[in-house]
Amino acid sequence: MKGYLKKQNNKHGIKGKESYRIGVYLGKDDDGKKCYQWETIKGGKKKAQERLQEILHQKNTGMLAIPKGTLGEFIERWLKEYAKTNLSPRTAEGYESIYHSRLKSELGLVMLKDLKPAHIQKYYADLQASGKTSSTARHHAMMLHRVLEHAVKWQLLPRNPADAVTPPKNRHIEMKTLDESQAELILNEAMNTPYYTLFALALHTGARRSELLSLRWQDISFPGAELSISRSMHRLLNGEFIYRNTKTVKSNRSVALSPMTCQMLRHHLDNEMAQCSQLKIPFTNERLVFCRWNGEPLIPHTVSQAWRRLARRLGIKDIHFHSLRHTMATLMLERGIHPKIVQERLGHSSIAITMDTYSHVMPGMQKKAAETLDTILRIKDCKKIAVSEISNIT
Repeated sequence: MKGYLKKQNNKHGIKGKESYRIGVYLGKDDDGKKCYQWETIKGGKKKAQERLQEILHQKNTGMLAIPKGTLGEFIERWLKEYAKTNLSPRTAEGYESIYHSRLKSELGLVMLKDLKPAHIQKYYADLQASGKTSSTARHHAMMLHRVLEHAVKWQLLPRNPADAVTPPKNRHIEMKTLDESQAELILNEAMNTPYYTLFALALHTGARRSELLSLRWQDISFPGAELSISRSMHRLLNGEFIYRNTKTVKSNRSVALSPMTCQMLRHHLDNEMAQCSQLKIPFTNERLVFCRWNGEPLIPHTVSQAWRRLARRLGIKDIHFHSLRHTMATLMLERGIHPKIVQERLGHSSIAITMDTYSHVMPGMQKKAAETLDTILRIKDCKKIAVSEISNIT
């Protein structure tokens, strides 16, 4: 069989809506089952013939992908041979978790050669119908697309079926932040916990939890009143702590500190040095700013749990540790701080990300800007202007 080409029925007879079904025999798989590659080509007969000749040429030259095995088998191979050696441990661990949580049970048994866009689209729809957030659904979509892209590169698939699928939309989630009174209230309460300095620094700098927990004393310049953020810390499922460079050049940044924040950090440093002296533990500038008594890293989940308990005790709900980052940015923008400064402080790769993330603050800034123009331009009494305009017209 050199190739199969047949015109599809155009039920409504619409001009320009022709399509053709083409197919090529690939041979037999490991189980002795005949394998074919089928495609539907939208367009005229010439276009279908050209695509058929292209596939036949690929087959004759040994360049045509002949997929074998199930999708699950390929993903497990991809995780072992690619993800674990080319991606960060945290990312590889996340992909493995996605696969075992749902992908394996719902699509894992589908033969790679039989995987169609319809399978993937249904998987996305079922994810969202089950109550998964749009963010979670998009992570699943990103992983599946990336996996299938490698199947194409490894010549196991002729094209990526995920390209023909609409990924889950990123639904807007209302951002939760603290107002000024809540921020003051919760910091006052935090003074009775071991985490006061950590929480206060998070609110003042807008740094991420992973960035704060990786800070060393050598990253803080008291003379320059700034801290340097160049890495992040993560804890893997096996309990191992890993340190990574920040994601982008912009994430690698210096953040200015206020006099009060410097004073707070100096007090924290004095306590750390005194504790090390008492326990006869050597103190160096490489010691973590926030750590256990023996210098071991704090467990990120424990820090977040401590924050949630503190907030709930004060009746503040739905405020996570990451909300401190959003709170800092929102308060600065509301006070008229230029978005470019906020962007640099947060480590966003572009000001567009900052503007999109905090668009909810923009209407208030627009109003204040309009009111400020009254003062700058000194527009006169509208009644007097109206009378003058009428008299000039008449």
